[in-house]
Amino acid sequence: MTTSGRWQNDVLRELSAPAQQSEVDAGRSPLPVRRTEEQRPHPGQPNPLSPPPPPTASQEEPAGPPATGSVPARRPARRPQGPVTTPDSVPTLDPRLALALGAPQHGDSVVRRTGRSLRKLASSAAREVSEETRLAGLLQQPVTTGRVIAVTSIRGGVGKTTTAALLARTLNHYRHDPVLALDADSALGTLPVRLGAESVRWACADLAQILTPSMQLTDVTGYLVPVTDGGWLLPASQGRLTAPLDMPTYRTVTLALRRYFAVTVVDCESLPGEVARTAMDTAHARVVVAPQTAEGINGTRTVLDWLAQLPHAALASTVVALTTNSNDPSLELKTAMAHLRETGVTVVHVPYDRHLSGGGPIRTDRLGEATRRAAAELAAEAMQRAVRVR
Repeated sequence: MTTSGRWQNDVLRELSAPAQQSEVDAGRSPLPVRRTEEQRPHPGQPNPLSPPPPPTASQEEPAGPPATGSVPARRPARRPQGPVTTPDSVPTLDPRLALALGAPQHGDSVVRRTGRSLRKLASSAAREVSEETRLAGLLQQPVTTGRVIAVTSIRGGVGKTTTAALLARTLNHYRHDPVLALDADSALGTLPVRLGAESVRWACADLAQILTPSMQLTDVTGYLVPVTDGGWLLPASQGRLTAPLDMPTYRTVTLALRRYFAVTVVDCESLPGEVARTAMDTAHARVVVAPQTAEGINGTRTVLDWLAQLPHAALASTVVALTTNSNDPSLELKTAMAHLRETGVTVVHVPYDRHLSGGGPIRTDRLGEATRRAAAELAAEAMQRAVRVR
């Protein structure tokens, strides 16, 4: 991969387009956008702002246009028959439940926070600074096209959505380009709640009907939910019992939005759902969330064996997030990690955190230090694998 900033410069140029248009409307000549030789597309190079390619079963970018006479028939994009109706804004939590949440707990106890402060005073922090610098370098790697990281698990309730929210928040904290969290779970996905969204309006199915290649970043973000700590969110639904997200809608939305966002973190449904299998097959990197239980580790091992059989080396771009969801796990940590590492994957342990176990919105300042470090390591491992894919 190149280190060119062409992709980011084009996004910034899109953001400046409304200001230039306002100058034209006012009768003034806008300043021309000057492009250096490095930024100007060369013959034979794809334009980062060109319309996205049609959906394919592979996550790799097309090498180039097909020969004349061999262009396959392309299905026209789905468009609404009549005017698009703006959906109503719906709260993510019942107001009575939101009031009952109370103050969020801190991930670390007072004793642990005090002991950590004393250890920092008594020892050198050079090693910690070096590790944080290494992780920041991996998380801030430049990309020329949007990368997709899919998060899934063998069943619900193991921390899949929590892990996806941690990844989105961590990537947004370290990166300076747009990051999107996409909820591709069933009709009752909880990613908006975990990211602190008070209400949702537009969902994946709504946006799939109105996305066009001519839309700019500022147009697209008008349909998304801004996240409190930065970044953007696209929910799968408005939280009602409606039809679950289907595969054509998922493909349409992800392929189109990759033009605008450096990284998209997808909170998939649990395997073996159709959308989850499609997301895992087409993503640039995969995160499989495994609970620290005997049945959880055994089922996750089955998923890893399936990924190893995919034709494009999916296992090499997979990371396992091993979550401890209680103070007294039923399986020894070393045994669980060793069993998963036999497949050759990297395993990152996400420890038990009182703040995460309480549910509700995730506040970064309330996370335990070990949880923040694990989230950064997990995001760095996933980002490193996503960048490797051409």
